[in-house]
Amino acid sequence: MNGTSGLKKTAAVALPVLMIAGCTQLSADDRQLLKEVQQTAEEAKQQSQQAAQSADQAAQEASAAREAAEEAQASAQESERKATQAAADAEAAREKADRMFQKSVNK
Repeated sequence: MNGTSGLKKTAAVALPVLMIAGCTQLSADDRQLLKEVQQTAEEAKQQSQQAAQSADQAAQEASAAREAAEEAQASAQESERKATQAAADAEAAREKADRMFQKSVNK
């Protein structure tokens, strides 16, 4: 597919050049028009390349953002697990303190 695309790009640029070179009977206006077509084709090619580069960069940035989001989610889950454990530890400590207090009152 890339070979065909490259061939099309080459043809789009080369065809106007060949037409200009091969058609000596064209009027000056026709030759100017062919030159403009060639220039427009080259500009379109450059814009297409820039758009492809921008799309590649956007895809890389999206991938990096997805990875960062996944890391943030994992971190949040770990924080939640630690908070749950801390709450359980605090409850166990409260119960132990309650028992110790009850023992000291009953003595």
